[in-house]
Amino acid sequence: MFYDGGYMTGMHGLGWLVLLVLLVLLAGIFLFGRGRYPDRGDDRRETPHEALRRRLANGDITVAEYEERKALLDRDGGRSA
Repeated sequence: MFYDGGYMTGMHGLGWLVLLVLLVLLAGIFLFGRGRYPDRGDDRRETPHEALRRRLANGDITVAEYEERKALLDRDGGRSA
């Protein structure tokens, strides 16, 4: 137990077990955090048609305005500037 008047230094039995448990916990936290946000970094933008449908659903525009703007989008082939 004692070496040269003091305690032995270094990792023995229980120390390795504690280190292993901590590493497993840290790896689990890291991997769980990455898995929670699968769309992170996805720069997908809303299409004009999706934006128009969302505005109609939110009540920002009327049905008549929706149909008029949708006809313009369909005529232009859905191209955006």
